[in-house]
Formats: sequence, structure tokens, C-alpha cells
Amino acid sequence: MESAQRIEPPLHSFITSTDIPLRQYHLSNGIPVFEIDAGTEEVTRIEFVFRAGSIKEDMPLLASSTNAMLTEGSQNYTSEELNRLLDYYGIFLNPNVEKDTGGLVVFFLNRHIGKVLGLIREVLFRPAFPGKELDLLMKKRHSWFLVNREKVQNLAMDSFFESVFGVHHPYGRQVLEKDFETMMPAILKDFHAKYYKPEDAAVIISGKIPKKTVSLMEEYFGKLHSAKIYIEESANVLKGGAVRKVYIEKPGAVQTAVRIGSSAINKRHADYPGLKVLNTILGGYFGSRLMRNLREDKGLTYGIHSSVSSLDLSGYKLISADVDKSRRTQAVEEIYNEIGKLQRIPADNKEMEVVRNYMSGELLRLFDGPFAMAETFKAVWEFGLDSSYFTRLSETIKTITPDEIMRLAKEYYNIDDLYEVTAG
Repeated sequence: MESAQRIEPPLHSFITSTDIPLRQYHLSNGIPVFEIDAGTEEVTRIEFVFRAGSIKEDMPLLASSTNAMLTEGSQNYTSEELNRLLDYYGIFLNPNVEKDTGGLVVFFLNRHIGKVLGLIREVLFRPAFPGKELDLLMKKRHSWFLVNREKVQNLAMDSFFESVFGVHHPYGRQVLEKDFETMMPAILKDFHAKYYKPEDAAVIISGKIPKKTVSLMEEYFGKLHSAKIYIEESANVLKGGAVRKVYIEKPGAVQTAVRIGSSAINKRHADYPGLKVLNTILGGYFGSRLMRNLREDKGLTYGIHSSVSSLDLSGYKLISADVDKSRRTQAVEEIYNEIGKLQRIPADNKEMEVVRNYMSGELLRLFDGPFAMAETFKAVWEFGLDSSYFTRLSETIKTITPDEIMRLAKEYYNIDDLYEVTAG
């Protein structure tokens, strides 16, 4: 019996909307508040953002430890009391730290908004940093660290960032085992006083926002002030390593983690939308060239992915794959072959149409609901941009030409400039 012929479904273009129903105001002390009132359920999401990421720390683990300790007790509540209240009111709290920012995301039922804001004020601006809880946290983090040191993926990623941004820069500096012994409450309190000041916060509220939110925000946060503290910013300079190829030996590892890439432009650069399209063609979705070559054609890996990411001071591009240790060299060669093809051979109309539709669909997902809009807004706001960035990205997706793709590949994917890190 003959197998049925595989017929691909037709592709249809569609309109991508990048509008965000944004309202902005300031509290009495200058805190900017951004509201996205677009929800249908009685649930609200509030994110407090500070320039308190790892870029601000002068020792490893400081930013993340300070952030993690925010929920471990305050001036008025012990850790147990605070967490019991959060559970009682059904508050989901997510402290988070990235390379450039730190803060807190909270989800809650609207009927508890007054209680929620009172507790958040305690968490953010009145933390106690108790020594017992800090010791427990560092022991847990040290255990996780030891477990992760056994994974070639983590070894490769840490070495990649160190190679790209430099051993001494916060973007690239690796965490060492001894760093877990240096955290003390006084150090965390100092970091918190410098970088979690009320006047330096920004607040993004999304969901079905209660009508009394403005007055409650003013009541709980608008009158907060902090002492002026002189901050001497680090003079660390972004400087990639001189060695372009790094191999990390991990005895007993079955697979080898491959990480290839380099520093790149960020969202503020005019070429960034085009670079996102180029990245998608290379390895940014399941039908990408790297996936077709290394997974489907040659069976070198279960999955391979490429990405382009923005940081405040830079950006980076990264190709990631885990391969059988005996086929590491072949996999790396095929990655470079696909980059070379992008620089020499124009993409055909069919491939461009598939990528345009895929990226337009992904762009729509960024605006699917108020919580997604909040994340999307933050992703451009922290770079001093607005939603017009997504309008430019949408237009680039629709109009970029194969020749422009080749130009970007030649300019931003010079193979001699790439770092190659393998661990296994």
C-alpha cells in the first residue's frame, strides 16, 4: 500500500498588532508606575524593577543572595510569619535577578490588594536579612552549585560568558566554591541600601486592575524615601578572552556541550531586528537550518538552538547543542558550515515565507494577554525604548530581503570572532 503523500499546509499572512494599552503616572516620591489594564479575571500582577542585577555587584552571588533573602523576614515579621501570611492570602511571590535588573513579581486576587501592598512594602523595603536564614540559604545554594558542576551544560555556559565578557566583569565572572563563604548580613544590607531604594524603583501593573490601585499605591509606596548613599560604580571593562577555543575536560561525561558565539549588538541598535530574523533562520526555531542539518540529516544531536540576547552594556549571540562526545568535531564543523552558507547563499522565497510567518506568530504571543504585555513592555522599557521597537521588528520581519540577511551574516557572524566552548 502506497504511503500518503505529505502535503504541507498553506501559509497565510496576517496582521501583527503591537499595541499595548499603557497608562503611566508617578507617585509623590517620583516612582514611575505603568499600568496595563486589560484583564478579564480578578487577578493582578505587579512587578517592581530595580537596577540591582549582577552588574552592580562587586563580588559573586551578592545580587542574587540579596534578592533571595527579601522574603526571609522583615522588621515586623519573621520569615515564618511572612510566609504564612503570603500563603493565607494566596499571594504568589517571585523574587528575581538578572544580569542588569533585580526585583519582585507578585500575583494576587484583587480583593486582597491592600494586604498585598502592605506585605510587599515589608518585603522590598524593610528586609531584616537574618543570619540564620542566610546561612541556610547559602548551604542550599552551595549544594545546588555542586550538583550543577557535574553538568557539562553548566560548565560550558559559565565558560562561554567568561570568554565573551571577561573573567573580571560581572557579566562573565564565574562563581567559585569559596564565594559561598563570604556572604554576611551586613554585606547584603549594604547592597540593599544602595540599589533597592524606593525612588529608584519602577512598577509595572497588569491584569484587571482594581479602581483603587492608584490611591493604594500612593498610600503604601508614594511616601517612602531613603537616605542618599554615595555609590562608586565599578570600572570593570567588557573585554573578551584572548583564547577563542576552550575545551573543558569532564571525565565520565557521555555527551559534550557545545557553545559557540560572541558579543553582539543590543536592542538599541538599528540592525537588531534584522539580526533576530537571521538568528531564526540559523537556529531560532524547530525548522531552522541547524536543526535540519545536525538533527534531521546527520543525527548529531537531539536539538540545537541559536539565540540573540540583549544586555544593557552589550548583547550576545549563542549557538547551543549537546552532542555525542565522539562526534563533537563533526558537529562544530557543520555549525560553521551553516554560518558560511548564510553568508554566501541567499535564502529562497519559501524559507523566507516560513520564517516570516513563524516570527509574526511569535510576535503575536508577546501581546497575548495583560501579563504577557507586561513582560513585553519591560523588555523594551529597560533599554529606554517603547513599543515602537516591536513595530520596527514587525516591519523588518515582513520586508527584510535575502541580500540583507547575507549582509548581516557577514558583519555579525565572522567565524574568526566567535568563541567555541566545549565541555565533556
